[in-house]
Amino acid sequence: MELNWLLLLTALLLHIQLTRMNPMGLICDRRLIQKYIADAMDMEEAVNQCEELPVLQQPVHLPLVGFSLGEWMIKTNQAKGQEVLHDLAKLVDGTVAAQQELQTGCAFVLLQQLYEKASSFLLQLRNLGWQEQDSGGLPERTSQLIPETNLRMIFQTYKQLVQGKLRFLFHDLGKDSCGGESRAANPVL
Repeated sequence: MELNWLLLLTALLLHIQLTRMNPMGLICDRRLIQKYIADAMDMEEAVNQCEELPVLQQPVHLPLVGFSLGEWMIKTNQAKGQEVLHDLAKLVDGTVAAQQELQTGCAFVLLQQLYEKASSFLLQLRNLGWQEQDSGGLPERTSQLIPETNLRMIFQTYKQLVQGKLRFLFHDLGKDSCGGESRAANPVL
């Protein structure tokens, strides 16, 4: 009897974990991306509340995440996904580098939260079958990185990425994948 219970519990937990990793939920239910946007804004606000916010001794390299909506609209979803995947990977790298320098404090805890959220998005995009490309395969503007010593800029870059490219990517994917009944309505500008 205990073995059956253990197998049932294991199957249930595995199902829950696989469901949470399913990118279609995030793509088709825009309430989830709105939650991530709110979380990004909250993290940025929280880092501004940290009493001591040191300047990084070694700059971290953050991706340029701004974009032109006109240029964005003419790209394929594959190109958009790879661009976002590249930006997220570089942001995660920058977050790890900042964490290694800090190792404690208010900003360190927030960097850990940012790392977990950005890594989750990386996993979601990889589940869609995209792989990071060498920056040579991406447009010139996308491969640019900015050295930054201000911790606030890491959080601002994440917020801009989630509010911009990531939200529009999931909107575009939702139009193709979620059908007419989806909640992937036009992103709020």
